[in-house]
Amino acid sequence: MDHTSETEYKPGPLDGVTVLDFSRVLSGPYCTMILADLGARVIKIERFGTGDDTRAFGPFIENDSAYFMCFNRGKESISLDIKSPRDRELLERLLDTSDVVVENFRPGVMERLGYGPERLAKTHPHIVYASISGFGHSGPFSELPGYDMVVQAMGGVMGLTGWPGAEPARVGTSFGDLGAGLFGVIGILASLYSRNRDAQGARVDIGMLDCQAALLETALARYDVEGVVPTRTGDNHPSLAPFETFMAEDGKFVICAGNDTLFLLMADALGSPHLALKPEFLTNDLRVQNRVQLVQDIEAITKTKPMQHWIDALNEEGVPCAPINTIDKLFDHPQLLARDMIIKVQGEHDRPVRTAGNPIKLSNMTEFDPEKPIKAPMLNQHREAILDELMASHGAYDVVKGQNNDHHADLHEFYEAAAPATN
Repeated sequence: MDHTSETEYKPGPLDGVTVLDFSRVLSGPYCTMILADLGARVIKIERFGTGDDTRAFGPFIENDSAYFMCFNRGKESISLDIKSPRDRELLERLLDTSDVVVENFRPGVMERLGYGPERLAKTHPHIVYASISGFGHSGPFSELPGYDMVVQAMGGVMGLTGWPGAEPARVGTSFGDLGAGLFGVIGILASLYSRNRDAQGARVDIGMLDCQAALLETALARYDVEGVVPTRTGDNHPSLAPFETFMAEDGKFVICAGNDTLFLLMADALGSPHLALKPEFLTNDLRVQNRVQLVQDIEAITKTKPMQHWIDALNEEGVPCAPINTIDKLFDHPQLLARDMIIKVQGEHDRPVRTAGNPIKLSNMTEFDPEKPIKAPMLNQHREAILDELMASHGAYDVVKGQNNDHHADLHEFYEAAAPATN
């Protein structure tokens, strides 16, 4: 993809929005990463000494965590000790100039520190306050900690993942955290939009379990209609056929012929148009009922040639299909490269890390240059600059510009007084 020159640079739509990010590990940082990708200024509030837990998560490039870099690219970092009057004053000044607060602690932690949503709604009514927790801030489970796998299990997703007759399986990525982060972004953007109308901030309360329920597709409705508990279906779609993997001469690949027209085209691409005329395959419902025979009949054909032969033939007819790529194949995937979806992030050291870019493509925003690494902040890297900025805008006031060596409680109230609400 061509990149605009510096004179044609178009900032993201959230340019001018400042986010105070108290979150750590994944759900909150993923949410604020997206906001940063869309142009927001994200100031990451971290504890002295260790910072975000993920700074200690591997893999590492020397002392830099690739995990941390991926989800904290383009952010600023400042360490604050909330027990220090000077740092509390600094935080108050930051709140004055911020638009959004994001936190992912257990309910009650921010309130005990004096920065809960009810208090900020009175003192800083312009702020959009987003909380991401395992179970939200209401209901009988609200006080419980909720890690990704906890909500995958409780929310039914693990019960739908895996092979029939086998054990339930965790989704291969942190589906619970990532889903909550995405819904958090939606809530924040909707609240910023409404603030333009009524000049009032809002509370965004995201529960990971709620998000898992919302991502169950039609599983809840299927049970309500059919009275049969949906369970693991392996690699096939429970309501569509053929919509699964098939064995070729050299391995498995995917065919998704999700309607009758595509099934006819698939049969032609396989060189067996008579397949579409078999009575047991005439409709999608019949194909679902006769899935075992359908798979056998298709594989009797596909096993005779390499998968690339079939993928080419199916693409020629417009039938959705794909190889089953391992992660290494994505780095050189022509479609991902063409859309700048492989970018580089970099910490303190010279060696950048490749990761996924921003999938939200906007005509009024300049894309990241995949050849220019996006920096992830060192711990407390931006304290001096932030203090200088606040002093310039508010006049000099008594804030220590270096680390506050008289106070080492750091953010223990945030990070250690309560178990984390989310990953």
